[in-house]
Parts: sequence; structure tokens; C-alpha cells
Amino acid sequence: AVVSTQSTGITNNLSTMSAEQETKSESFAKDLDVTMEGQESSGKVYRLEEVAQHNHAQDMWMAIHNKVYDVTKFIEEHPGGEEVLVENAGMEATYAFEDVGHSLDARDLLAQYYIGDVHDDDRTEKAATTETDEKGGSSTGLLMGLAVAVVAAGAFFMFGNRT
Repeated sequence: AVVSTQSTGITNNLSTMSAEQETKSESFAKDLDVTMEGQESSGKVYRLEEVAQHNHAQDMWMAIHNKVYDVTKFIEEHPGGEEVLVENAGMEATYAFEDVGHSLDARDLLAQYYIGDVHDDDRTEKAATTETDEKGGSSTGLLMGLAVAVVAAGAFFMFGNRT
């Protein structure tokens, strides 16, 4: 019974911690404008059909957060390799960009390849860095909290019972 109470206490603490981290992460993202919405418009607007025509290593565009980037000159410098860029060439690549978890430096570097905005008819919703459920809660944060609780409980049972 004592172990069960301790495990529940760990889970409750982790759930509280997870909710606090989510709130901090959301405000951090808003403060830093990680979706690049603050980037000044060039005035040029492109349809996704046009972006799709620039889909090879010698001429590569992609749309990220409703901004269009010509990354042709960056292909050889990309730390993740050329292949990942080629896979997303000519596409709406917001999810792929966010899924990797690019640093703020990478986001700043991307700005120099900005050439315009996605046409209003082709714009997508902002890609979330975490999935939200129908009530607006984050399922990713909940799953992470649960995973940490399971690992902590497992570690406790493996190493904590040695007396």
C-alpha cells in the first residue's frame, strides 16, 4: 500500500510538473515567435502549385509556416544532410521542420532564405509543436508525463527496494 501511495504521489507531481512545463513552453514559444510570424513580408505571394515546381537540388523551395523559402544554396550546408531537404522539396514542410525540433539559430538562419508568403487560399493553420485534443489540452504533454511516471516507478521498484 505504501508503494502504491508513493507511485500515485509521483504521478500527481509529474502531472503538475508537466502542466507547468506546457504553460512555460507555450509562453516561451509566443515570446520567441518560433512560428516566424514576425518575419517582415517581402510583398511577394506564391501559390503552393508554384512552390511545387521548385522541387530538386538545383532549384529548391519549400513552405514553412506559410512563408516560402528558396533553400537551394543551403542544401550542401544543411546539418541534417541533403536527403531530408530533397524529400520535402517543393512542399508545405512545416510539420517536417517542426518535427525535427530546429533550434532558434536554425530558425534565424532560415530567415535569410525567405522569398515570400504563401497565398491566402493555400495557407495552412500554424503547425503546433504539440498536438492538442478537442478541449485544447496537450496530449503530448500528458503522454510525456505518463512515460516519466512509468520510468520513475520502474526505477523505484528496481533500485529503491534494496535494503
